[in-house]
Amino acid sequence: MALSVFFKTPWYSVILRGKQFKIAFMAMLVFMFFLPSRAEAQAEPFPDMAVQGTMNLPTPPPPPIIPFIDLTVRNPASGQEVAFSLQLLLLLTVLSLAPSIIILMTSFLRVSIVLDFIKRALSLQQVPPNQVILGISLFLTVFIMWPTFDAIYTNSVRPLAAGELSVENAYREAEAPLRLFMYSQMSSRPENIRLFMAMRGLSRPNTLADVPTYVLIPAFILSELTVAFKIGILLFIPFIVIDMVVASALMSMGMIMLPPVMISMPFKLILFILVDGWGLLTDQLVRSFIH
Repeated sequence: MALSVFFKTPWYSVILRGKQFKIAFMAMLVFMFFLPSRAEAQAEPFPDMAVQGTMNLPTPPPPPIIPFIDLTVRNPASGQEVAFSLQLLLLLTVLSLAPSIIILMTSFLRVSIVLDFIKRALSLQQVPPNQVILGISLFLTVFIMWPTFDAIYTNSVRPLAAGELSVENAYREAEAPLRLFMYSQMSSRPENIRLFMAMRGLSRPNTLADVPTYVLIPAFILSELTVAFKIGILLFIPFIVIDMVVASALMSMGMIMLPPVMISMPFKLILFILVDGWGLLTDQLVRSFIH
């Protein structure tokens, strides 16, 4: 009977007549009456030792300043501007040719070739790497050429920066120490100078001033190549002897399939270390440029 009455009566009427609803309704009214309003809650001060909050956004940092570079092309206003443009073009040309100047007009050519010869004579393939060989050659070149570079800086670069010399005079002052260095390396072997002078149809020079720079440079390059190959031949002789001895020993023992280079390389390295090869090689290379 009770179940039939419950299903026939609507659910909301049962809830409204229940004691649980009346208790919940009274509790809600009490809670709303004693709850502080939103304005009062916002007006309450922060407790002690609390951090004051703020709604203000921080000031953004200023944007980075990027300089504006304006490259304009216009007609020159005077002959001085034309001369300055030509000087700037000449300077850029010299800078682009600087690696070739360092390689071919200094001691770098001889030093790099000799170091490569000693690497091949020792039967070394990857040690030391080519970058290391070139780095050693570069710093040895700076060491050998330092008096020449110092003379160029003292007589040409510094007066030009101070405005005491024109560009043409600075070029002449910078050219003179390099010409003296190149000629000093060929003073005992002037055949290359005579060769290129004859190829150009020029008369036999009496002094260095009679030799043009465009003749002196290729003559110096051929001379350096000749000297470097002569040094390389002298370096190869003792190591070739070791190769021949090792090859003869292997053939006498019937070990034909064993590569002689594999056996001879440790003996070459031992000999090179015992005689202080790097020190002797460096000393003789530096002395070869001093007359």
